Amino acid sequence: MPFLLFSVLMISVKAYAKINIGLRILNKREDGYHNIETIFHRVNPFDEIFFEPSDKLTLSCTDPELPTDDNNLCIKAAKLLLNQTKNNYGARISLVKKIPVGGGLGGGSSDAASTLIGLNKLWNLNIDKRTLASMALQLGSDVPYFLNEGTAYAVGRGEILEYFQLALPYWIIVIYPDIFISTGEAYNLFEKTPKHKEDNQNKKILTLKEIVLKAIHNPEELTKEIHNDFEPIILHNNEIIRFCKISLYAAGAKFAQMSGSGSSLYGFFTDQVKAFNAVEQFSRQFKVFITPPGKPDRQFD
Repeated sequence: MPFLLFSVLMISVKAYAKINIGLRILNKREDGYHNIETIFHRVNPFDEIFFEPSDKLTLSCTDPELPTDDNNLCIKAAKLLLNQTKNNYGARISLVKKIPVGGGLGGGSSDAASTLIGLNKLWNLNIDKRTLASMALQLGSDVPYFLNEGTAYAVGRGEILEYFQLALPYWIIVIYPDIFISTGEAYNLFEKTPKHKEDNQNKKILTLKEIVLKAIHNPEELTKEIHNDFEPIILHNNEIIRFCKISLYAAGAKFAQMSGSGSSLYGFFTDQVKAFNAVEQFSRQFKVFITPPGKPDRQFD
């Protein structure tokens, strides 16, 4: 291992979850991916990743179910950095996992992006954001989003991003019903559903960004105009997820939707008391997280 002067002994990075505010599946591409339109918005919970100097590259994780070898996106991100820069540095990576796996909240992608950020600092590589974004795309379609904070309008595979300010005036409650949904399987189900293909042919008039900015203070308009194309299929096939959405509205949510391909759902609450009551109610059965209203970077730790 070459000599490396580390300027710090440890670096920690918070890897936040995201929700999709609306998700339109536009068409299937020749490369097998789908063109989509969505809005990524940062929410709680977050994973925390610690990076320390070491002569070897290792990963430990608080979730024993997750792999800590080359199948983990943190290791993939680290090795991508090393390959791209032609280095063989080591690092001890410790992942404190809080974002549910397979819940449509982007936990693995967020961890990958945070690893690129953390090791770029630890190893003093000084790689610029544009280059990091190019590397991030090699790890996953939505990984580039997590290199920055806040809200982004996303098209293409989800990698063409336009960041914008969206200070949601709602308490956001996220429910994870402990059900793993494969994104690939969700796309397969979508492709097999003729009704949804027909609905998408002449669907797009305004962009999701335009709709959200127009209707942000009008939950009824959000409910009418903002849809997740995966949701009817997943809810039809899963009674528990369907129950969660109905229960969010019953608890006082003004707008509720599934995030990504599921299984997590979220609700927008205008009433703080109802929001905290919902957390108490749902936490008896499921994992529940709350994000306060305001600027995108205003989070509860």
